Amino acid sequence: MHPKQQIQQDLKTAMKAGDAQRRDALRMLMAAFKQVEVDKRIELSEDDALGVLMSEAKKLRESVQEMSDAGRTEEVEKLTFELSVIESYLPQQLTPDEIETLVRAAIDEVGATTPKDTGKVMKVLMPKVKGQADGKQVNAIVQKLLAR
Repeated sequence: MHPKQQIQQDLKTAMKAGDAQRRDALRMLMAAFKQVEVDKRIELSEDDALGVLMSEAKKLRESVQEMSDAGRTEEVEKLTFELSVIESYLPQQLTPDEIETLVRAAIDEVGATTPKDTGKVMKVLMPKVKGQADGKQVNAIVQKLLAR
């Protein structure tokens, strides 16, 4: 099922159940979908919807970090809940070991030997892990392996 349709159904369920916190998080996602559709004048495909979900999750992770650093625990709890709602619609995330295996294969495929080859490796690797791993985490593993 298209993520947008699933979220729409879950929004209705949350409204019927009186779950205000989940309802608000799902409304935020629907607004993000609508904004992209209006800005680009397109109907979102499943890949586009996944991209929006990943983007929103990234924004929330950064916000959680900022609020945590500022000591705003109540806001951190709210944002953490919203992040967990978004992550429930994302594909299963890869473990660091799985990412490292994919990175090693990409390094062999490209023939990378130095950290200067990071771009080549990332270009091959990112389409394979799209939606399943954070780009920063993948980049860190690539950097670590190429630095050896």
